[in-house]
Amino acid sequence: MPVPVPGYALLDRPVQYLKGVGPRRAEALERLGVHTARDLLHHVPRRYEEASTVARIGSLEVGMDATVIGEVVSKGVLKARSGLRIFQAVLRDESGLIECSWPGQPFLDRTIRKGDILLASGPVRFFHGRQLQPREYVILGHGEEDVDASGKVLPIYPTTEGLSQRVLRGIIAQSLDALLPHAGAEEVFRPEELRAAGVPALPQALEWLHRPATLAEAEHGRRRLAYEEIFFVQLLHARAHARATAERRGIPFRRTDELIAPLYRKLPFRLTAAQARVLREIVADMESPRRMNRLVQGDVGSGKTVVALFAMLLAVESGYQAALMAPTEILAEQHDRNLRALLDGLPVEVVLLTGRLGAAERRRALERIGSGAAHIVVGTHALIQDAVSFHRLGLAVVDEQHRFGVRQRMALAELGDSPDVLVMSATPIPRSLALTIYGDLDLSVLDELPPGRQRIRTGVRPAHKRQSVYDFIRQQVGEGRQAYIVYPLVEESDKVELRAAVAEYERLAAEVFPDLRLGLIHGQMAAEEKDCTMRAFAAGELDVLVSTTVIEVGIDVANATVMVIEHAERFGLSQLHQLRGRVGRGAAESFCILMTDGDPEASARLDVLARTEDGFEIARADLRLRGMGDFFGPRQHGLPSFRFFDHERDEGLLMTARREARRLVEADPELADPANQRFRTVLETRYGERARMYGVG
Repeated sequence: MPVPVPGYALLDRPVQYLKGVGPRRAEALERLGVHTARDLLHHVPRRYEEASTVARIGSLEVGMDATVIGEVVSKGVLKARSGLRIFQAVLRDESGLIECSWPGQPFLDRTIRKGDILLASGPVRFFHGRQLQPREYVILGHGEEDVDASGKVLPIYPTTEGLSQRVLRGIIAQSLDALLPHAGAEEVFRPEELRAAGVPALPQALEWLHRPATLAEAEHGRRRLAYEEIFFVQLLHARAHARATAERRGIPFRRTDELIAPLYRKLPFRLTAAQARVLREIVADMESPRRMNRLVQGDVGSGKTVVALFAMLLAVESGYQAALMAPTEILAEQHDRNLRALLDGLPVEVVLLTGRLGAAERRRALERIGSGAAHIVVGTHALIQDAVSFHRLGLAVVDEQHRFGVRQRMALAELGDSPDVLVMSATPIPRSLALTIYGDLDLSVLDELPPGRQRIRTGVRPAHKRQSVYDFIRQQVGEGRQAYIVYPLVEESDKVELRAAVAEYERLAAEVFPDLRLGLIHGQMAAEEKDCTMRAFAAGELDVLVSTTVIEVGIDVANATVMVIEHAERFGLSQLHQLRGRVGRGAAESFCILMTDGDPEASARLDVLARTEDGFEIARADLRLRGMGDFFGPRQHGLPSFRFFDHERDEGLLMTARREARRLVEADPELADPANQRFRTVLETRYGERARMYGVG
């Protein structure tokens, strides 16, 4: 480790006592998470503007997306005929004037002053002449101050009310020379480790981030902090992977082909090349003495269940049991039916264990599981309850991993005597993101769909076409088909003007489809009521199912051919893709109709779905548009939080971090060597909760 710089405690000094701060500005800085000098040093710009990227106002043309710097020469609030209040300001530079408009933001009249120097970015549109409609703006200073951005890389920091960009930049500039020498004491990597990763030391990285001479320097600084973030996440996953595979010996399964070969011969289809490749990876894992801990991810319809069935039969051939855990009872029941159909005629007993079973059925199921008579057990989280005792569990399969937490997955892995673990996910995500979220698992990807699978015809329709969409649903129902209509909310909201599932169900049943059989399902219903409605729809007793996104992962209804999604612009692309996957399950042509308010930007985004059914391509587009947190939404517990790491740009850094982390853990699994204590300390202080979640805390 580097020798600490004398006076290292300076970084622990409360920010209030730094030059130019004081109590009032300290309060504002604390709202940004800046409490100490160390926090200020790591409060890095969120973006940069360079002289070459700032346009002259006189050169702006309608249709451009531009960034300008100009002085506010006039401003005011206008009231449109609709009642909407619009703040407008006129900016001037040496080349000309342009009007900037902020609809619905009259409060900016109290923030932006005449004489302020503004940096504004946004599209140039025509509205009684050229008009810039800023997505964002930054107050760089005031007219009498010399604000010269020419020839510079201008850092733009996250700010808050009461702390202008100019003031914050000044505080950081005044403190930087005093704080940077102390950053070396916080460097966790040795010089040779930094060279292996191709990133600079921490003090250099921070200097390049705060005052870069070029955008390339700023990017080098960001990559250093990004590498540190992803390295420790990968180190955590490497320790979890080592504990799950190497520290507890696995079962060396042996293939006899007593069950696998007959199943292969009786399949009504041929395995795809991707299925065959993934099966080889799984079999190699299962036949080795190391414990398997593998994720199989693939798109809707890519054949994950068949792959898992062959893996389960390998366990059964070797004298062990296999368990398949699904997130819902109705999905577990579907797996049970499908497995029984595929295994018909083979000497394999499948037992279902869910909360719906009566006391006598549950007792019989538990007896069959405990005696070993049940070869394959299918169930929900009921499988990890205390009363369940397996005779000889060899393989645990988790379906729809994103619907379970890490703890539930690991609880299933603890059943029996170190069973192999196979995790399946039908939410396609790019490789870099999969290795970040599921880095403790080895990765297999089913990137091929079976031949002959029909394309789902997808279209984007504006609100005024809704009646023609209803007519199309009626036509499909008249031909004996069924339809879904999905809404983003359960009940009406005064704050959000969206169509709600409950109110729309009542309207559709009374006014639009009074002669059809409609059902309603949403997340606030009791589980038994939801299951009853889904079963009725699956049995063909309902024509139209009105729903929220609870059907995103659901049962296969081969007769459903229409999926209508209202306010589609409110959903992520990946979620829309999952919803679309509810149709196209049968032989008939299927359709997905995305209803939107007609906004051109929203329609352009939704056109991605109309162009492709490749879930991985859609996921990449979704990540670019929404970012990682919104991509997963609130269901996914324990996602790592990144300020600097970017999945799209930093896949090379990720692979380096993964390689170095696994190499380190292979040599020292517990990080007990004194030379590695630095890494263990960082893991415990920064990632304590996640480490405990993975059982390595």
